[in-house]
Amino acid sequence: MILVAGITASVLIQTMSSLQEQALQTGLETIRDVSAGLKVTHISGYANVSQIGQLAIFVAPIAASADLDLMQGYISLSDSTKRVILNYNSSCFNSSISNGLFNTLNSSHLNSNEFGLIVIRDIDTSCTSTSPVINNGDLVVLLINTTKCFSGIGTRTEVLGNVIPEYGISGVIGFTTPSTFTNTIVDLQP
Repeated sequence: MILVAGITASVLIQTMSSLQEQALQTGLETIRDVSAGLKVTHISGYANVSQIGQLAIFVAPIAASADLDLMQGYISLSDSTKRVILNYNSSCFNSSISNGLFNTLNSSHLNSNEFGLIVIRDIDTSCTSTSPVINNGDLVVLLINTTKCFSGIGTRTEVLGNVIPEYGISGVIGFTTPSTFTNTIVDLQP
């Protein structure tokens, strides 16, 4: 009887220990998912007379966010008739703006399911072409060739989407293009 009680107590202690470890892990994952994420700070478009051919989406980590690897995230984007999912293309990367926002990268190298990356601010130089990790204080631009994704984005078009990191809060994309494109650079979302 003492032996059975001892075995039962041992099983109960192991079960409680396992449940405690699982609860701790779940709690840490929940904290990470709630306290990390991206914010879209600004969106600009490069337009010709009738359509926007490129989008520049400025993103930064939210306050106190953990490091975010953009290689593990993606962009979901819709022009109201078609939805595309875009992944990072490491061959379309630049560590600074060298020839204007829309002329730094050759967006013709991007296809309908890829985005490029330009670093605006990276204090600890953690954002590289092979490991695009951003953290507190960083600001990057995600460049999309909308001509390949949607055959361009016309006037009065509603565009919706998200920049979705590996974990945490997604950055929101939402704007309607103007009725005419009078300037080459169009501010679309503040």
